[in-house]
Amino acid sequence: MLDPEFLNILACPACESRPPLKEDAAGSRLVCTVCGRGYPIRDGIPIMVSEDHG
Repeated sequence: MLDPEFLNILACPACESRPPLKEDAAGSRLVCTVCGRGYPIRDGIPIMVSEDHG
């Protein structure tokens, strides 16, 4: 589980409006509250790389 203060500063890198992310029930992914994209959490570190390149 991520620190709530840390989670509050994270935003979806794929959405232009930079909406917040929420941790899934398993605590293994962060999910965008707008587009639904998921970002894995590995060893306590969110992998915030968007697959959109352009």
